[in-house]
Amino acid sequence: MVWQTENPVIVIGGPTASGKSGLALALAHELGGTVINADSMQLYDALPVLTAQPSAADKALAPHLLYGVLPAEQLGTAQLWRQMALDAIAQSRDTGRVPIVVGGTGLYLRTLMQGLSPIPDIPADVRQRVRALWEEQGPQAVRQMLAERDPQIAARLKPGDRQRQLRALEVVEATGRPLSEWQQSEGAPPDFRFLTLLLQPDREALRKAIATRLQAMVAEGALDEVRALLARHLPADRPVLRALGMPELAQHVQGKLSLDQALSAATTATRQYAKRQDTWFRHQFIADYGLKSQFSEKFLPEILSFIRQNGLTPQS
Repeated sequence: MVWQTENPVIVIGGPTASGKSGLALALAHELGGTVINADSMQLYDALPVLTAQPSAADKALAPHLLYGVLPAEQLGTAQLWRQMALDAIAQSRDTGRVPIVVGGTGLYLRTLMQGLSPIPDIPADVRQRVRALWEEQGPQAVRQMLAERDPQIAARLKPGDRQRQLRALEVVEATGRPLSEWQQSEGAPPDFRFLTLLLQPDREALRKAIATRLQAMVAEGALDEVRALLARHLPADRPVLRALGMPELAQHVQGKLSLDQALSAATTATRQYAKRQDTWFRHQFIADYGLKSQFSEKFLPEILSFIRQNGLTPQS
């Protein structure tokens, strides 16, 4: 399969329980894609139900990579994930499929799209000012300003690459140092064309989805997963022990909380985490397409139309 856009990578972000995985699977099925995990807990071989890893039925519909690939004993890092993700993207492209990276771990997505350079966080007012420039004066004004401030980056980026042009201009505006200089010292991000999609349901809808999903996870065997993981006697600093729901359900398994108490505490903790995720994505993730709702199939035609308008249409 030949794609109109060179080196396309679809990136889907959003808070937990927003429907990211459902959207990724639907796009992979429609476009001939590979789903690549960008969730720090879904990397581990433990807790497939509690961390909402894809089912056998999901995997039968489209290839999935980087799910359950690390032992629970291992300390995963953003740097390790990034290298695995680059390998997975290459594998997807080698098989003629479009890579679809999906997850709620913002740090992972940022290291993939921006590289590992220690660029300071961009102040919100700078982001807003640069985005307003794009909306009010158009892409050409942004490109002209970028050519003046960072000609090396401007020469490398295609005119339609909104996300990376905005990012480059934000960096030079906020730090006074061109992104090309940061990249020369710390390593440039991969030369891909990222198309970013963001799911941002309203908080009430998310609250209900989180509670419903946790109850379903328990019904599907999450407590057995927790018991099995506790039996491995991992060191207390292993990341998988902090997976959403794990600390609270572990207390139930150990007889310290009733199931209702554990579910209530886990729901509260998950809602708080989702709120932090939502804040991060609002300020740190430049979305080419945003959906102010949980994903459902009724939104798929609109999303596919947007993707095709942006040059990601497969040609026979």
